[in-house]
Amino acid sequence: MRAQARSHWQQTVCTHTLTARCGQPGAYEQVKVRIHAIDAPERKQPFGNRSRESLSDLCFQQQARIQHQDTDRYGRIVASVECRGKDVAQHQVSAGMAWVYVKYAKGRSDLFTLERQAQQAGAGLWRDPDAVAPWEWRRSTKVR
Repeated sequence: MRAQARSHWQQTVCTHTLTARCGQPGAYEQVKVRIHAIDAPERKQPFGNRSRESLSDLCFQQQARIQHQDTDRYGRIVASVECRGKDVAQHQVSAGMAWVYVKYAKGRSDLFTLERQAQQAGAGLWRDPDAVAPWEWRRSTKVR
């Protein structure tokens, strides 16, 4: 896959990952893409389904611009993604549907500003004063 590719969105896998069909019509390759610099609530977490719906509303069956950043340990492409001309990470964070994934957000100071604004406005998951970041939630559910 080229560093920048257009793809056709196929489905939402979870709240921070999507499956895209890349390539020419009739010769699509299905690719799992993790959205760079964000982490969203897991399905079983509060706002997990809402976050997933938000991502789907923006990207389902739309052309997407995918800019490959890296590949994660699960073999997924980590990429900046645009759907309908919107930066998906910015959209999800500003709607309170995802956290900035601090560990992987180098060069994305815009997301920290949007997250702070979403917190102050009580948007999405920030309505819950006890919201648990997904990386902490995953760690705590493995311990049980």
